[in-house]
Amino acid sequence: MTDSRHKTEKPQPPFPAELKALGSQILGSEKTGDGHHEMLVDRSRILEVLRTVKEDPAIHCDLLVDICGVDWPDRDDRFEVVYHLAALETGLRLRIRVPLKEEDPTMPSAFGLWKGANWFEREAWDLFGIHFEGHPNLKRLLTHEAFDGHPLRKDYEPGRRCLLTEDEIMTPEWARENPTDNDQFETHILNLGPSHPATHGVLRTVVQLEGEVIRRAECEIGYLHRCFEKMVESQGWNQVIPYTDRLNYCSSMINSVGYALAVEKLLDVEAPPRAQILRLILSEFSRIMDHAVCLGANLVDLGAVTGSRYFFQVREEIYGLLESCSGARLTVSYARIGGLSHDVPENFSSQVRVLLDTIPGFIDDVEKLVTRNTIFRDRTEGVGVISGAEALAWGWTGPCLRASGIPYDVRKASPYLGYENIEFDVPVATTGDCYARYLVRMEEMRQSLHIIRQAIDSIPGGPVMIDDPHIAPPEKSKAYNEMESMIRHFKLLNDGIQVPAGNGYGFTEGANGELGYYLVSNGGGKPYRIKVRPPCFAIYQAYPHLLEGQMVSDAIAILGSLNIIAGELDR
Repeated sequence: MTDSRHKTEKPQPPFPAELKALGSQILGSEKTGDGHHEMLVDRSRILEVLRTVKEDPAIHCDLLVDICGVDWPDRDDRFEVVYHLAALETGLRLRIRVPLKEEDPTMPSAFGLWKGANWFEREAWDLFGIHFEGHPNLKRLLTHEAFDGHPLRKDYEPGRRCLLTEDEIMTPEWARENPTDNDQFETHILNLGPSHPATHGVLRTVVQLEGEVIRRAECEIGYLHRCFEKMVESQGWNQVIPYTDRLNYCSSMINSVGYALAVEKLLDVEAPPRAQILRLILSEFSRIMDHAVCLGANLVDLGAVTGSRYFFQVREEIYGLLESCSGARLTVSYARIGGLSHDVPENFSSQVRVLLDTIPGFIDDVEKLVTRNTIFRDRTEGVGVISGAEALAWGWTGPCLRASGIPYDVRKASPYLGYENIEFDVPVATTGDCYARYLVRMEEMRQSLHIIRQAIDSIPGGPVMIDDPHIAPPEKSKAYNEMESMIRHFKLLNDGIQVPAGNGYGFTEGANGELGYYLVSNGGGKPYRIKVRPPCFAIYQAYPHLLEGQMVSDAIAILGSLNIIAGELDR
């Protein structure tokens, strides 16, 4: 018989009485299997509900996690706008769904409540055509202004192309105006990027300069947009994993593990204990690798080339471990729904212990070279400052938020993979500048090593894949020699994993913040909708705000400190 390893649900805060008191404003509410309290709210009351959710001290959802659209062309209410909200102090998680008619897909903007609604709403407008009244700058985001249609609608043909001409390149309204000089300073418009190395090839920022001081700025993204969320709608649930690996390609293992955990929530199963601890170890190594690449690239941008060489060696050493497990180095595609594609090599533990002995030396060397270096500190201290409250308002998570004094870490707040059984600290700084973000990442690498040292001593035996014929394929030897196993293998690969109809949000601590997947299933072998909550998407939308009043050279230091990964930013 099968062993589905059903999960025991973690206790969650009760449904707030203050929301129940809204009465007719809520069309319905229920507790979902993913630990969220879900509500269906009428459009006419959504702002009042959102304001209550944010401002009532008994609820206080201070983090707007995500806003996304869903298209249901066969329903009377064709569109849904879905809000994910979190109260960091209590751990409360809310999902609010708002149905909209096709003939009037209009919503009031939530930007007045959370600044982070800015890009989330622009994305929903761009990809679904949902209009947000009162938005300060509602225009295309991932596609260009000459783009025809809204690509995530179900009736949009994937093969359609809309070319961007030079005449249609994004130009802010204020950049079209004739600049006026103040106090005889030279005022002009400048493009920062897209170019290497300063903006890493796929990021463009238009700035208004007064001398060398930035007065206004606006970002353009989408240069690497592949419409991941459209592509995966034609793939089986397991076939999505190679696509997730290409989101944050600096720590691809975390992407696929987070996605697998989200699907496992919908299936209400858990991977075997051995697979979970191996996922944890490889995820923490991926976190170290991601931080090393982030800091190393930032050091190069600032002219400190030597430190980057040390950190790139760290990445190379970890690549060797990932390659021995998966056969790949960058995009490993090693996780599977229900576990891992296969077991780790016999010398896995010895490889890990070699890395545990080797990596600290590289971190210590960079510490000696950089941390007290006068030039580095002059370039980073007091630069790109953001307070904790402001960072939270923009939707920041991860090291950038913790550098501003807020100790939110998914591994502590909503443990998974056994993090609740491991002792580690969450590094926090208070100044919220580029230097603080550097210090937090440096300490997080050491904490990841501390986590791995505990985990490597507790790897259990057993399988690395769930024993469920509806999820896991049979062993190849059986598929080749046994009729029942061959049929099972054929059905699973042909029809895919059948995920029950429903929706759910799974989230993990990515290297640069909360990485979330909102999944919608209609009961088939392919996802109906996957919405990725990329950590750096919310972070990067605040970049123009951080630039105001800074020097041009500061723009490079700030950008490098935010750890923007174009693969997940643009998807």
